[in-house]
Amino acid sequence: MSGITGWVDFERDAAGQAGTLRAMSAVLAHRGPDGAGEWTGGPAALAHRRLALLDLERGAQPAVFADDGRPVAVLTLDGAVTNHVELAAELAARGHRLTGRSEAEVALHAYLEWGTGFLPRLEGLFALALWDVRRQELLLARDRLGVKPLCYYPTATGALFGSEPKALLAHPEVRPVVDPDGLRELFAHSRKPGTGVFRGMREVLPGHLLTVRREGPVEQRYWSLPARPHTDDLRTTVATVRELLAGSVARHLRADVPVGAMLSGGIDSSALTALARRTLGESGGGPLRTFSVNFTGYTENFQPHPTMRATPDAPFAELAARHIGTEHTEVLLDTAALADRQVHAAALRSQDGPSPLGDMDVSLLLFFAALRRAGVTAVLSGETADEVFNGYFWAYDPGHSNSRTFPWVSFERGHDAAAGGLGCSLVDLGLRKELDFLEYADQHYRDALAEVPHVAGESAAERRAREVSYLALTRWAPTHLDRADRMSMAHGVQLRPPFCDRALVEYVYNVPAELKRVNGQEKSLLRAAVADLLPEPVLNRRKSAYPTTQEAEYGERLRARFAELAADRGAAVAPLLDTAATRAALAAGSAPSGAFAWVERASMEMMIQLDTWLTEYRVDLRI
Repeated sequence: MSGITGWVDFERDAAGQAGTLRAMSAVLAHRGPDGAGEWTGGPAALAHRRLALLDLERGAQPAVFADDGRPVAVLTLDGAVTNHVELAAELAARGHRLTGRSEAEVALHAYLEWGTGFLPRLEGLFALALWDVRRQELLLARDRLGVKPLCYYPTATGALFGSEPKALLAHPEVRPVVDPDGLRELFAHSRKPGTGVFRGMREVLPGHLLTVRREGPVEQRYWSLPARPHTDDLRTTVATVRELLAGSVARHLRADVPVGAMLSGGIDSSALTALARRTLGESGGGPLRTFSVNFTGYTENFQPHPTMRATPDAPFAELAARHIGTEHTEVLLDTAALADRQVHAAALRSQDGPSPLGDMDVSLLLFFAALRRAGVTAVLSGETADEVFNGYFWAYDPGHSNSRTFPWVSFERGHDAAAGGLGCSLVDLGLRKELDFLEYADQHYRDALAEVPHVAGESAAERRAREVSYLALTRWAPTHLDRADRMSMAHGVQLRPPFCDRALVEYVYNVPAELKRVNGQEKSLLRAAVADLLPEPVLNRRKSAYPTTQEAEYGERLRARFAELAADRGAAVAPLLDTAATRAALAAGSAPSGAFAWVERASMEMMIQLDTWLTEYRVDLRI
């Protein structure tokens, strides 16, 4: 619900650094356009940018608890603590006096009651910073799956923190230096949790607490995926999934503003929409507004892809909205909007780094801009349903699921345009060999594999299925959750993903793969859980990934931009371009178009964005 930033410096009083704190807060204004707050005391400084979704009158932050007028603890929080109602009631029964209904105040009092043991009691999506005045400790923590971002920069005398790297870069002590490992992070498409692109910058790990003391930072895990035997039969499993998902949706609807829903017409978003509509109906809530994205001419000229996109979204989104009874809006984008240079630059700034996804990033950014214009500031999303329910084809395709690297990386390497990694083919070949992007990803895979918890007596197939689920939830999901958060919050819209609910994730993680995919149908467990809520074509629609334009015109515009860049010997990215690969890309008979064009375009998209990033961020590239 906001942006947070600040620092602790044990050798310097924060009182005289108001200008720096405001500068760090100002660059996060997009995350919280409804207000700003600051607190300084001794060595600590905390700032908050507010997106007002709950307790609109009294929910300003940072939240401060004082005893006889003296501050005891201060907290600033981004996100939604979905069980704040239950926690507030429990705290009140224990004698706590809450002045409002804000999640930040509830979290602060939970800390005062249970110490660092308060974190396992928080449910939902959150990133928080808490300064304990008595103990002189700064606590930084993130939710279990990393829905909400939080980065930090250790210093010799403390640490800086912020929701996004741009907040840290606004501090005079932080420089935009990128070394070989930072460049590997950009290109490997298998980001290591906790690793930043800029030198010295780190991410607080999902499910972890980082405590910064005078002696230095200490990292502590408060949650991990538990491995448990699953003893429920299929019928009980389906009923449990329905109950857990319905409860999660209801809690994610808690707000003092209307919560909308993203509706593509796929099983994930349609399930959430149907459950949300039922919850609102039972509680006497208002109508549910739903939104989808589409491109001009996309539905009429759609070309299917065997594994990525089977059908266009529009007909199914319309059918689902009509059946469920929502007020539906289609956000229609044309090629000119998708190719707009300024919007591409805005997409880069939202993520503080280049991306090979091009029009997918742009369309998502424009989608959330449209939601904000429509007055929607919180929206349900089906993010992470595929990771939870094994929806990705590579999760059960033996050629990828049994590979010796991440299954999604294995898929990419099977295509010439992405053989060296998605978006890598135009990087200087010598540099690619020197930095060895492939081995970087493969070593990360081996490290991740060593973490996976298992249940005694598992068969080899069961063991591998658990490993793939673990990799998807802890390595694939965080990257996409971060992207979704950055794109939505770039326009002050909070994305709420009910499939990330702890109880649901823990339960389904331990369901055997054969119960998640009965009779070979992807996500059959989820489909069975909501079978009574959806029309048959939507209920049994094959997975179709987030859409990307198939228009040749977009590819032509992109290639023209790349040709312009390649001809500029003074371009920041020029030393990183591979001459032969660039010549071949520009000599192709036509620009990429059709069902798989996004992969063929990825390298041009990446190099154009890389040049913008190197220039705008004044990156000091040390390789």
